[in-house]
Amino acid sequence: MLRFAEEILLLLLRDDDGKLIHVPERTLDRVIAGSVLMDLAMENRIDTDLEKLMLIDSTPIGDGLLDPTLAQIAAQQSESDSRYWVEFVASRAEGIREEAFARLVDRGILERKDDRHLWVFRSRRYPMIDGKAEREVKLRIMGVLFSDEIPGPRDVVIIALTDACGIFGELLSKSELEQAAPRIEQVRKLDLIGQAMTQAIRDIEMWLASSTVSRFML
Repeated sequence: MLRFAEEILLLLLRDDDGKLIHVPERTLDRVIAGSVLMDLAMENRIDTDLEKLMLIDSTPIGDGLLDPTLAQIAAQQSESDSRYWVEFVASRAEGIREEAFARLVDRGILERKDDRHLWVFRSRRYPMIDGKAEREVKLRIMGVLFSDEIPGPRDVVIIALTDACGIFGELLSKSELEQAAPRIEQVRKLDLIGQAMTQAIRDIEMWLASSTVSRFML
């Protein structure tokens, strides 16, 4: 079973060239952070309510994507809210992302290609080798969005992460997106960590927008 960070990266990769769909780096960092916290919740290591994120079990899982964050939560010994931890984990999101890509390559799902020009490294791509995992994630999402079935916990999480990235427009046609929009909103509200992650992203977007307006007014 893939971790949420791995699943969301598969959805973010363009099928034609193996490059990431453009998502603002600040947004992607917080989505990666949310994915780690959500996996820790699924592993019964943490729990959340409207006011705080609580450590339940500090026992390492044996997973390099999750255990460093679990250790940080255990070491702090405080009950900060989910939003605090989304921001905290986002500070190391680049390393989490690179490890997730490396695992997908090791599993034979992706291939890593470094594009060079005149022997200078320019960019990195991850073309798909085995598309089964990506198709399964997409089928789970579609199965929830276009039915009245009660979504499972993992389905709620991946829909919250996908919505936070703002890439449903890449996965669905315009008419499909219009049809699914109320369902996306309904499902997204089922996850407290997802709500904290989304609010952190929206705060950044509002700050950037206000900063841009202020510069033009000077």
